Amino acid sequence: MLGLITSPLLRLLPHSRKAALAIALPLILCVAALDYITGRDLVTSPFYLLPICWVGWLVGRRSGLVLAVISAAVWLTEDLLHGYAYPQGAIPYWNAFMLLVFFLLVVYLLTAFHDAHAHLEDTVAQRTAALNTEIVERKRLEAGKIQAERMATVGMMAAEVAHEVRSPLGALALNLDLIQKEIESLAKTSSHPQDEGGILVREMRGEVQRIQHVLEDYLQFARLPKPRFSPVDLQEMLENKLAFMRGTIEQAGITLRTNFDPSLKNVNADPEQLWQAALNLIRNGIEAMPEGGELIVSTWREGGEARMRVADTGAGMTAEQVEQVCVPFFSSKPTGTGLGLALVQQIIIAHGGRVECESAPGKGCTFTLFLPLAENS
Repeated sequence: MLGLITSPLLRLLPHSRKAALAIALPLILCVAALDYITGRDLVTSPFYLLPICWVGWLVGRRSGLVLAVISAAVWLTEDLLHGYAYPQGAIPYWNAFMLLVFFLLVVYLLTAFHDAHAHLEDTVAQRTAALNTEIVERKRLEAGKIQAERMATVGMMAAEVAHEVRSPLGALALNLDLIQKEIESLAKTSSHPQDEGGILVREMRGEVQRIQHVLEDYLQFARLPKPRFSPVDLQEMLENKLAFMRGTIEQAGITLRTNFDPSLKNVNADPEQLWQAALNLIRNGIEAMPEGGELIVSTWREGGEARMRVADTGAGMTAEQVEQVCVPFFSSKPTGTGLGLALVQQIIIAHGGRVECESAPGKGCTFTLFLPLAENS
């Protein structure tokens, strides 16, 4: 009788649930055996709830309900085998039915509590993760604000110094040109060759020009005007600007690939400053591939943000270099000023966005700009 009841029920369960029942069924049979041996002198019916509740909590409501049915059937079988004389023949079946109802009610309430508990844990985990993300974002914003305040103070002082140094450097470069001409003039009436003097003058002029280049980059970084925001079609801007650079890029042995999202319309930006940031990233990628490679410029929309990515297949950077990549005056290139990427970050932050860099040695660099979309975009 027990086999006729349990066999179709077991076939309804997945293999993993059968394993749980394989453990619970011997416990049910032990309870039934104890009840049979003691002749019902001990009330053992509540002990059926132990395997039922364990399976219902561990595996799920469906398995708990199946085990409740099996337990009621075992109890009825044991009661009929015991041969106890009831006043009416239907009483054992009624008792088994009431016991089944009790078991089913307990399983339902227990699994409902389990589901509510699991849902609460998931909600707490999600809110904790969101809170941790918010804390990290706030710390990042606070660190950016502190850095911006420090840079503003230092920038005003250094900009004045750079402005004062620029004029003497211009005069020095002009005088070096005059000295070069004097050397060439004297060489015509002298037996001494002009090569040595000319080399020294050219080296000095080269160093002066390098200092001038650093000063110009710094003054541009320190005196970046406030952005004039307007809706900018990012794809159209990049297509037009890159069309003029294709010759230079191809001449450097670099293949340019673009991947623009047609669903991305306008961003809220200053077009000149935004292109200046993009151009710095593109030039940075070209300089990172002196022997040629591939430059990929792509745009797409994700959520409420527009994203622009510039990736190269150059030598890449270490994790330590990536952390310092936007720090002013830090450069991984021997001739770099260390202000190009700092200017990119300054422009994007002024636009309400952020810059992310991904790189590894031998795997190139990928810069991603996050920009706010224009209204109604």
